Amino acid sequence: MTAARIHAPLARVEAKLSNGLRVSAVRMPHVRRSVIDIHTRIGSRFENRTDNGISHFLEHMLHRGTARYPSAHALALAFEARGGALSAMTYVDHGALSLSAPPENLSELISILSEVLLAPIFTGLDVERGIVREEILESLDEDGRSIDADHLLRQLAFPDHPLGYPITGSLQTLDSFDIPLLREHHAARYIAEGSVVTLAGPFDPEAQIAEVAAAFSALPHGREPTAAPPAPQSELRFSHVKYTGSQAAVRVGFRAPGERDPDEPATELLLRVLDDGMATRLYERLCDEMGLCYDVSASYEAFCDVGLFDVAADAAPERAEEVLREIFSVLHALREEGPSQSELDKAKKRFNWQLSEQDDDPAALSSFYGLGELTGIARTPDERRQLLESKSREEVRRAAARLFSSEALNVLVVGPLGAKVRDRLERASRAF
Repeated sequence: MTAARIHAPLARVEAKLSNGLRVSAVRMPHVRRSVIDIHTRIGSRFENRTDNGISHFLEHMLHRGTARYPSAHALALAFEARGGALSAMTYVDHGALSLSAPPENLSELISILSEVLLAPIFTGLDVERGIVREEILESLDEDGRSIDADHLLRQLAFPDHPLGYPITGSLQTLDSFDIPLLREHHAARYIAEGSVVTLAGPFDPEAQIAEVAAAFSALPHGREPTAAPPAPQSELRFSHVKYTGSQAAVRVGFRAPGERDPDEPATELLLRVLDDGMATRLYERLCDEMGLCYDVSASYEAFCDVGLFDVAADAAPERAEEVLREIFSVLHALREEGPSQSELDKAKKRFNWQLSEQDDDPAALSSFYGLGELTGIARTPDERRQLLESKSREEVRRAAARLFSSEALNVLVVGPLGAKVRDRLERASRAF
């Protein structure tokens, strides 16, 4: 284990274990719970067409038991009887295990968590397959077509690439997963070199790192997975998925900067100008002024080499054209003029407040450090704060001009539109 380094103002210690696992712990003496997160490079980004969804299924199977707690119920009881709450998520390019625990039981729960990660026994395969099948079916229509707008937009933006694969996989790939394949994927992905452990809570950080080092010493070193970048996008992509429902989902997505792109911080500020509360451009225009929809939102997901910026609104089918037109109008204004100085100042202040709020929330702080260490970007809140604070109005305007281009545009509509309306929506998209 390398020498520990301590950070202020909250006491934080970080270390790299002999097997390559990166660990950091933050002492928060004023809170009443402890949190430990394990972030891992896993997900649909690192899969292929034949094993798509196995990362997500493996996440489910980790909950099925260990040698000491040999069923899903026994394992859940082991955590809950000690006041712990275990959760897990699989994203496109990483996964996370998160444990919230009473401080007095953290050490015992870390031991159980290490069993979950290192030595799952994979019982109840068919039972869990049935659960995941139901999850997949929720995103399909009666003909078995995907109607999940999140997946469909990524598929449109990244065709024939793992970034466009569904995180859950398909019913066909799900049926192919067996225990040997799960063990192979587990051995390849849950490795020290591709994982980060972070903790936050009212404890001695050096002591907690020593406990983690003992609990996870058997995690193999391995090699962090890599993935090929998607092919560049050079023209508009438009798709309408017909689905009988009361509303139409309108999605406007742009290929966006990746994690290490110089425009990533300015793009984050653009997101906050558009959607960070109800007094922002999208909500003010589409909801407050026009009354076109109940809500409108924007998101920005940055991967290692590319990103996706997404504006989403659900509205009555007869309003889909007007919704798309108004979204385009808001984006056009930002592309041409950029944000006002007052909008930019507000976005920065709200971002600073949200970073500061993490000092009261061990889950948020642990997750921030975990993702920062996994990606190597903005490893501390202060580093992230300074990066965004340094961006000028002109830099954000230039980022908007680059981002909101017709060559990077992807428009998706899911809903009961007739052919004429669909054609008008496509023409409007091509005129962007």
